[in-house]
Amino acid sequence: MKPQARAALIGGLLTLGAAVSASAHHSFAAVYDLNQKVTVHGVIAQVRLTNPHSWFYLDVTNDKGEVERWAFEAGTPSGMIRNGYKPTVIKAGAEVTISGFRARDTTQNMGMLRELTTADGTVYGLFGPQQGPDAR
Repeated sequence: MKPQARAALIGGLLTLGAAVSASAHHSFAAVYDLNQKVTVHGVIAQVRLTNPHSWFYLDVTNDKGEVERWAFEAGTPSGMIRNGYKPTVIKAGAEVTISGFRARDTTQNMGMLRELTTADGTVYGLFGPQQGPDAR
């Protein structure tokens, strides 16, 4: 293969890889309505500390007594850990209250986590514990 053709092929593959990677990542504002706040109380079903964002899944009992699964997207795992959140802190079965912003698609029980409050009153934010005067 000629050096120019090889360079063009490699450049094309790198461009394609960058485009796919960029399209996979989304803006929070594109998915969540920052004007529509939501607060739910329930039991943690699963915590996923995976890139690019962490997820908290909880089972919430609705007004009819039915259990609904909610999913809340949070910060990057490294950002949460860097700010004091530990993977062993909130486990399945823990009772929590999550406030955040509802998904634009209201057919989904999904939101962007703003605050997670544990039963003992500890408050975690999008990227870890809330500290300082602007925490609330």
